[in-house]
Amino acid sequence: MAKLETVMKEAIARGARRQLRAFVVPMRREVLRLRRKLMELQGTVGTLRRSALGWDRMMKSAPPVPHVPEDQARAARLSPRLVKSLRRRLGLSQIGLARLVGVSAPAVAHWEGGKTAPKGQNRATLIGLRKVGRREAKALLEQRPAAAKPRKRRMSRRGRKKQGTRRARR
Repeated sequence: MAKLETVMKEAIARGARRQLRAFVVPMRREVLRLRRKLMELQGTVGTLRRSALGWDRMMKSAPPVPHVPEDQARAARLSPRLVKSLRRRLGLSQIGLARLVGVSAPAVAHWEGGKTAPKGQNRATLIGLRKVGRREAKALLEQRPAAAKPRKRRMSRRGRKKQGTRRARR
């Protein structure tokens, strides 16, 4: 009787395993497929996050002035006198205008002096600034990060030696 009982238990267990396998194997395949899809989506999300950070950095570094179409920027007159009058109308120093446009202060001085002319994106930015008032210009300037402080120049050894001899002579 014990043998018959064990045989029946084994037969039932085999049948149950067969029945479970019919459900479990497709489920395993589906879980593996979903894991692969999840890894793919995580990679896509990571790429999109890096792209968003890049765009965010670019937007923060780009001057926040009204957009001007490229053909309109090319067609607009922009003489040294107009650059200077625009700067004065906005109540900005050359450094302030330079920070708004995203260039150095000497570049603005060269534009106003007629030595060089703004080109490309800088020209479009200056044309866009024509549509901005004094208050808006100040607000835009406050949004821009302050320029880094210039580093203190170190004296060369030769300069230090000369300075030391000068002190000794006094």
